[in-house]
This record gives sequence, structure tokens and C-alpha cells, in this order.
Amino acid sequence: MTDRLPEPGADERAHSDHLAGLLREEIATHGPMPFSRFMERCLYTPGLGYYSAGKAKFGAEGDFVTAPELGTLFARCIVRAFQPVLAALGPDADFLELGGGSGAFAEAALRALDAAGTLPRRYMILEPSADLRERQRTRLHANLPPEVAKRAVWLDAPLEEAWDGVIFANEVIDALPTTRFTTRDGEVYEEYVVLDGEGRFKRTDRPADVLVNGAVRHLERDLGREFEAGYRTEVLPQLPYWIQAVAGTLHKGAMIFADYGYVRSEYYLPERNDGTLRAFYRHRAHGDAFFLPGLQDLTASVDFTALAEAGNSAGFGVAAYMPQAQFLIAAGMQEFFEEDYLALTDEAARYRLAQEVKKLTLPDQMGERFQVMMFAKGIDPATLPEGVMAADQGGRL
Repeated sequence: MTDRLPEPGADERAHSDHLAGLLREEIATHGPMPFSRFMERCLYTPGLGYYSAGKAKFGAEGDFVTAPELGTLFARCIVRAFQPVLAALGPDADFLELGGGSGAFAEAALRALDAAGTLPRRYMILEPSADLRERQRTRLHANLPPEVAKRAVWLDAPLEEAWDGVIFANEVIDALPTTRFTTRDGEVYEEYVVLDGEGRFKRTDRPADVLVNGAVRHLERDLGREFEAGYRTEVLPQLPYWIQAVAGTLHKGAMIFADYGYVRSEYYLPERNDGTLRAFYRHRAHGDAFFLPGLQDLTASVDFTALAEAGNSAGFGVAAYMPQAQFLIAAGMQEFFEEDYLALTDEAARYRLAQEVKKLTLPDQMGERFQVMMFAKGIDPATLPEGVMAADQGGRL
């Protein structure tokens, strides 16, 4: 499969070989490496990981396209959904974006917030990558009015003090280092990475620890069935702790997560017996997690039932859940589309706008594969967006 993927340049190959060498050294020194650790090192090793190095990641020059890269419609719909909450919280409300990507979402969101008269006190971006942080800062200060751009601040860690406002994350949870597991003879085994006789990465299984074993048994109880012998998939046992870390200090407000995934009963279908883990390299998806460490994205779909549970454990209630297409329509995308279409006179630009809508909403594009979940905490339910609440499909969870 990977023999059909584009070849990297010499510098890229050297970059990947450097990271692969560090991974081999760690395995040789400390023994088998949990796959979650391997994925974390591939994505986030300072200066070498996929999200930590300087390689283009988003858009045509990168490896995949996210919704904010397509245009401004997505960000404006998110802002429309948050507007009543921000208005109710008042001028001291803050906006926190988890993982700012290229800065495209922040740019469009700040423009929309400014136009609506609901600029937050601070537009905070929690971005672990120094390279992406600098790209975001450069973009916002180059493209936004100074008085708007100055609202943007970057955080090194989640806020420790109580605050009011909103949190947004697009395609963040799928990039959390995932645990791979399998079962046999009634026991749970976690996937590890080891080296073969020629120093190549290969997977092996070891008995799961208490945390992973407990997470898998919880899945089985909720699904009402045991996993079949040899069934291999993913779980995020750290998700409740991660949500608590990034959102636990939010006193009053709302959160929106957009990502690709399924409700639990669909995620763990018997026929999905090798999970959802996949790699993205130059707009090609494939299944070799060991291919060119540091040069490809590694990702797994989101169990939205697990996300709901994690939000509940952090003190939030699920306000709404639905496919992305339904969310965008409920949040006013048709209005934004018509407004932009009438303002455009160039047919090529109108075509691009129509294509943006198709990619965001068609079932075989992002419309059904991506899901949106909104949480609320400490606010009057009447302040939540009426159209979005009416489209809720939370009963599927």
C-alpha cells in the first residue's frame, strides 16, 4: 500500500529517520512501547513530531483539509451558535480554541465576532506546537484590524483560574494519542510497538493495565456484549482527565467539539474489527502507522458517547449532538451562503463557495462523517441557540 505513496525529499527523509532513530533508541532502552506513546512521539516530539515541526499540514500543500480551510462558512456557523451564550455572559466572557491549526478558524471567527458586536475579552488559543503558534500569530496580525487581532492570546497550558466563556475544538480529539487493544481468551491486551530483527517497527500485545482493562470492560458493559476474540480497536481511557484538564475551570459557558466519529454502538460494530486508526500523507489515507514517522498524521475516530461521558464527569451537560450538516444548517449556513453568493460577481468565486457548501454538508464528504457535540455548564438553557437545540439527536448516544 505505502509503495504507491509519494516519496519524500531528502531533507524530509532525514527528518523522519532522525525521529525513527529516537523511537528505536527508546524501545531498545526501555522495552516495548505502548502504541499510544508511539503515536504521541510521532505527533508531538518537539521539533520532530508531525504537529511540532515546520512542515505544512493543512490545505492543498499539506496532508489533509479541515473545515476552516475551505472558507469562512464553518467558523461563522460556530460563532452564530455561541453568540447567545457570549451575549448572556457579558463583556468579560472569553473564547478558547483548542489547537488553532493554521489560524484560519480564528481569523474567520474573530471577524464574525467583531461584526456581531460580541468580541470576547480574550480569544485564547491553546496550541502545543510552537511552529503552528507562530503561523497563527503571523496570520492574525497580518489579516485582522489591530484592535481585533490584539484580542488573540496564546496559552502554554489550560487556565488554572475560574473563567466564563466558550470552548471550541475542531479535529482535536482524533489526534489524542489513542490506546489500541484486542481481546482473546477473555482477557484484554494492549497493543505495543517493538523492533523486529532488522530494526523495523512491529506491533505486539501485552496484558492491559488496570486503567485500560477498566476502560474496555466499561465499553463491554455499555454495549451489552463482549468483544470477539481477535477484535482490535481503540479506546481513550485518558479522555475524562483530558476534558477535566482543558475545561474543568470553566465556571459558566458552553463547548463545541467537531470531529469525525460515531456513537459508541456504531464505533464498535462487530465488522469494524481493526478499529479506525489511519494515517494521512499528502492527501492520501492509508493504514501503515509506521510509515515515515513525523511526516504523516496519525488519527483515530471519536467515540462521541465517550466524549459525552467525559463532559458529564467534568460537570457539563450535553446540550446537543448531531451530524455536522444538520448543525451547520441549524446554525444559519443557508443565510451566510446566500449573503456571500449575492455579494460575489465572479462566477469562479461563486463556484468555489458552492463547493465549500458541498464539502461541508454532503454525506460522503464532511456532512455525515463529522459530528458536532455542544455542552453547557452553569447557564440558563434559554441562552442556548434555539435552532441548534431543535435539531438535537442526542438520543442516539
